[in-house]
Amino acid sequence: MSAPSQTRAYPSIDLRAVRIILATDCGSTTTKAVLIERQSDGTYSQTQRGEAPTTVEEPFADVTIGVINALTEVGELAGREFIDADGRIIRRSNENDPRGCDLYISTSSAGGGLQMVVAGVVAQMTAASAKRAALGAGAIVMETIAANDRRRPHEQIQRIRELRPDMVLISGGTDGGNVQQVVQIAELIAPAKPRPRFGSDYAMPVIFAGNRDAAPRVEEIIAKGFDLSIVENLRPTLELENLDPARDRIHDVFLEHVMAHAPGYEKLIAMSDAPIMPTPGAVGDILQRIAARDKVNAVCVDIGGATTDVFSVFDGAFNRTVSANLGMSYSISNVCAEAGMDQILRWVHLEMEERELRNRVKNKMIRPTTIPESIDALVFEQAVAREALRLAYAQHKEFATKLKGVQKQRTVGDLFEQGGGDTLVDDMSLGLLVASGGVLSHAPRLEQTAAMLIDSFEPRGFTELAKDSIFMMPHLGVLASVHPQAAMEVFERDCLVRLGWCVAASGEARWGKPCFQFKLSGAVQQSGSLACGDVALVRVPHGAEVEITVEPEKGFDFGAGSGKPMTRRVKGGVLGIFFDARGRALALPSNAADRRLAVASWARAWETFSL
Repeated sequence: MSAPSQTRAYPSIDLRAVRIILATDCGSTTTKAVLIERQSDGTYSQTQRGEAPTTVEEPFADVTIGVINALTEVGELAGREFIDADGRIIRRSNENDPRGCDLYISTSSAGGGLQMVVAGVVAQMTAASAKRAALGAGAIVMETIAANDRRRPHEQIQRIRELRPDMVLISGGTDGGNVQQVVQIAELIAPAKPRPRFGSDYAMPVIFAGNRDAAPRVEEIIAKGFDLSIVENLRPTLELENLDPARDRIHDVFLEHVMAHAPGYEKLIAMSDAPIMPTPGAVGDILQRIAARDKVNAVCVDIGGATTDVFSVFDGAFNRTVSANLGMSYSISNVCAEAGMDQILRWVHLEMEERELRNRVKNKMIRPTTIPESIDALVFEQAVAREALRLAYAQHKEFATKLKGVQKQRTVGDLFEQGGGDTLVDDMSLGLLVASGGVLSHAPRLEQTAAMLIDSFEPRGFTELAKDSIFMMPHLGVLASVHPQAAMEVFERDCLVRLGWCVAASGEARWGKPCFQFKLSGAVQQSGSLACGDVALVRVPHGAEVEITVEPEKGFDFGAGSGKPMTRRVKGGVLGIFFDARGRALALPSNAADRRLAVASWARAWETFSL
């Protein structure tokens, strides 16, 4: 039977009366809560933070227990009561009420987050568009089914049966085009009868976003045993991609079906003053808002224990990828296998035996919550992080192709090369690079966070570096849908730590040869020159304005062209300006001894370790 709709009429909120805001993010292991308060000057800031284990699994099987525990800790820290004796969130009755809050919102990735199967006629076209829509909505794509994916129908059906997705997205065909091929995709889903991950007493949600002429036939095939939604075509013509209707419906179905049947989520929905969002979807939303407000191309990375998420906004087009096999604990062996131990060791400036390092990897998999207790362990972990980030970014570039989510005209010939190197990601035009995740956010020194970003993403030209202070972007993403002013103010004041700027020359570096000269004027006055292979860090007070002029040698580019000088006015972060003359793409010395000396010299120049 179909699931009863859990859509509810959310209360109308008078933003002028909102002074105290509670927000939670229900993660797979930890539920994080923050308190946001309006200050005397009318602006908002984050004041307290608490966390508790997520309780979506047995023996509790009720996500609200973890939420209440986290909010209780926040209340104790703030000296304010937020939870009543019956375990309900207290709402303020008036401006002077010493108890409760005015607004409660939440995101969630508990229980593995939103997991989907997507299907399309052509893997490089409609199936790829379906995957972009699902990832952009905050889903983990478990499998992509396509008519041309080289598997036989019975193999595809068997694969679908093996999975337990939360929902299925079917795409395929242009409006008015071939109907039969689209119908054949539906005929793979129907007999497979995928079972929903949570519960067995409701119908599997299926969203159809394909050829509108095929919709009646698809409805006949998917009618029994499924809960079908039909939305606008993802690819109405060969030259257009229209992801928003599918993304919006995925959010609705996530709330109405998936969360309604997950343990305790029906109560969480009733507690919240706004629709609950998938955690990655909320991060994507706040990044898009920042990129639009500042008119900047932006990339955000979140590296976890099992996966690494990369979000990007280039020229207004949003993309997200999930590297499900690249992480710092559960997936650390995958990073070592995919990158190769030699690639990881190139970032290590200390003498280490490979056997000892392999034991470190195994111990991390056995005890995933441990943190480095020595310099050796920290250096190795950050070396692994560099390779995990590099690989995840490379995968993101392959996926984020020139066919944008905001209806971009292309030639038919280009469409069939969509999976190639025609990437949307342009490192030279990247204006903001944001770090998130334990190994980045909790590095002992901020300089280490900046160095890991520069070494793995290899930004070119002028790029601002920042980090999410306490992984608050999900909270602010969902808050922005209700109270944009509060979300943006907290983002700037308490969430985003602006580290500084990377100023990097693009070009092939011949080590020891002159690369560029630089000059700073304004709050800091300094000049110098760097040879290929050198780096430098110039400290600039946070918020202070400086004008940077770089004069590259022939063959090197900062965005104005080969050998052409460039001037930018920037504001200092908490660290300063990182000048990088190692070239792009970055190539380290082939000799191991020379390589260790080079990495050690960079560590000294950027003050990442006390050497």
